[in-house]
Amino acid sequence: MAVAGLALLLALQLLLSQRAELAAQARWRPLLGALCTALFCDLPPWHQPEAYAMLDRSVTPRPERPGVLHVNASFRNDARWAQAWPVLVLSLSDVDGRQVGLRAFAPDEYRGNQDAGDVLEPGQSTTVSFDVVEPAPHIVAFTFDFQ
Repeated sequence: MAVAGLALLLALQLLLSQRAELAAQARWRPLLGALCTALFCDLPPWHQPEAYAMLDRSVTPRPERPGVLHVNASFRNDARWAQAWPVLVLSLSDVDGRQVGLRAFAPDEYRGNQDAGDVLEPGQSTTVSFDVVEPAPHIVAFTFDFQ
């Protein structure tokens, strides 16, 4: 009985010490979530960038500020669990299809003063707006990606 108890404690210790790595796997996350709820420990936010869905987006020039583009993006977390805010990658292309600008924006850069918490809950949508310097004239196309 003592051996079984020690084995159980060892298994519990292994689960807790490796919880960040195991929580990144859909198979283990529910078990670790229940365990951490009971033991008052934290799990890192889920990270599944491909589960973000872009709902609407626009990149438009600012007439009152030449050389500045205004970016609007609305997206939703379609993952099963809450996720940390993603890194937004914006790519800008010219009329010939050449990429003339690429930048990854950390959440602190595009969220501004939004006080919406550290995570986006499953099904939660958000809209962000920010300005960027136009890297070259005649930007005609753009793409967004999540990391």
